[in-house]
Amino acid sequence: MRRQVLLFFSVLCLSSVLGQVSYSIPEEMAKGSLVGNIAQDLGLDVKRLQAGKARIHTGDSAAYIQLNKEKGRIIIKERIDREALCGQTTPCALHFQIALENPIEIFPVTILIQDQNDNPPQVLYPVQTGGSLVAEMVPRSADVGYLVTKVVAVDVDSGQNAWLSYKLQKATDRALFEVGLQNGEIRTIRQVTDKDAVKQRLTVIVEDNGQPSRSATVIVNVAVADSFPEVLSEFTDFTQDKEYNDNLTFYLVLALAVVSFLFITCLVVIISVKIYRWRQSRILCHSNLPVIPYYPPRYSDTLGTGTLQHVYNYEVCRTTDSRKSDCKFGRGGSQNVLIMDPSSTGTMQRIQSEKSILDEPDSPLECDRKGPPYFACC
Repeated sequence: MRRQVLLFFSVLCLSSVLGQVSYSIPEEMAKGSLVGNIAQDLGLDVKRLQAGKARIHTGDSAAYIQLNKEKGRIIIKERIDREALCGQTTPCALHFQIALENPIEIFPVTILIQDQNDNPPQVLYPVQTGGSLVAEMVPRSADVGYLVTKVVAVDVDSGQNAWLSYKLQKATDRALFEVGLQNGEIRTIRQVTDKDAVKQRLTVIVEDNGQPSRSATVIVNVAVADSFPEVLSEFTDFTQDKEYNDNLTFYLVLALAVVSFLFITCLVVIISVKIYRWRQSRILCHSNLPVIPYYPPRYSDTLGTGTLQHVYNYEVCRTTDSRKSDCKFGRGGSQNVLIMDPSSTGTMQRIQSEKSILDEPDSPLECDRKGPPYFACC
């Protein structure tokens, strides 16, 4: 009896599995992108999906896709990275079923993930190190076609996107080496001579076959020498020269930046001082503040009328036979004083004492007075 029930259930399940639907989409589609209209492709009404409680029955595919029952569409739930999902497995596909109830119906669905050229080639050999140099040795007795080394690279993409080609971009001596287009082998194309430089530097480009193509660059150092000490000395000097040049460039750039900063700072300070002085002069010219007069010592305004009391000490010296006059600095006499009258403007009082200036008519001119040093007019 139990076997009959299991057999009947198996036949029912097989009969309920209907047509299969397949879609093909590129990887890295944006979230919410349309995969396909599952209701239209299965010939079902949207109401049937809603009434049958349609759902996706799968294991891992539910993390990337979802079913919109209101519109009957399958959309992207999360971005699909083909390399993370399938690796190098070809083809890469998502398999799941659309399950309906009342009655039970199961619709298999397959979504093929097409590879996109979203990964550049990765160089495995020679290893690119930042601190030290790795060089391949070539003896000077090497013949034509001598295998120097082989560039090894891989591309995690699949199909034509993973096909790699190798090209020699730059070389110290392009007439000495060549790179295989498909295998990446570096070989000599002529006989090595003693005139060839010890240090040889090759730049190889690795490109894939995608659209657009992606590439990677690898630098191969080759030492043309017969002994290891010769190679070591040459490439040690090369490393030190490179570090010296890098340090020199850094310090030159730093010095230029400091000088530029100081120049700009000085320029800003000078302009600021000029503007400040100009603004101060403008403020003083347009202000309505009263002007306070300045009087030197002993020339103060005593009555506030604008008339100053000036005291002048002088000497008058004359000769009998000359009409010429002369002025000299000397000691002012205390009796010959001109005083400005403080009570009346422009009025001066002259106080002159009767005193003989010349002792004899023919004697030379002589002035001698006591008092503080002022000026004398003769």
